[in-house]
Amino acid sequence: MRKLAAGDRLIVATHNPGKLAEFRALLAPRGIEVIGAGELGLEAPAETGTSFLENARLKALAAARASGLPALADDSGLEVRGLDGAPGLATADWAGPERDFARAMRRVREELVARFGSIDRADRRAAFVAVLCLAWPDGRVECAEGRVEGEIAPEPRGTGGFGYDPLFVPDGESRTFGEMLAAEKEALSHRAKAMAALLARCFAEPDHG
Repeated sequence: MRKLAAGDRLIVATHNPGKLAEFRALLAPRGIEVIGAGELGLEAPAETGTSFLENARLKALAAARASGLPALADDSGLEVRGLDGAPGLATADWAGPERDFARAMRRVREELVARFGSIDRADRRAAFVAVLCLAWPDGRVECAEGRVEGEIAPEPRGTGGFGYDPLFVPDGESRTFGEMLAAEKEALSHRAKAMAALLARCFAEPDHG
């Protein structure tokens, strides 16, 4: 299988500008031309899968077949142990159709308080999970998973990142993802871990010569 190399074009099957920026940063050292699905007017398919893997796979294949180019998609979410793994596959849905993540973070805290009586007594262990799938127009697909363990902060902190980042403190850190610089988050993130596995399998090493 030919690996993607500098100069190749790659569709990133997302309409989320935060995710697109993360992927551009992750792929910049490889010289890959990253094109967002929204820039080509590609519609997002219905996410009918029952797992992050199924959803990432169907999004990648849909974009690859519609564009005739290799396509990368992720499905990712926040799993909170004290909420039996919720929001999980519904991570984006908790933000509503307007994608109001302040509302989504408020719901996480409110549901923990409702279950445990207070945020301090709640089981706040959590993990961000990402599955990335790289699909080719001929139907070949490669996938990888990344996880970062941590806990829910008592209150959202920071304005960096996107989504639930201000509410998540990764293990070994006192700051939330929202309080970190983009490069600091990238070094720890679930998406970066999954991307590292795909880079090793599907992308040529950058030419430093």
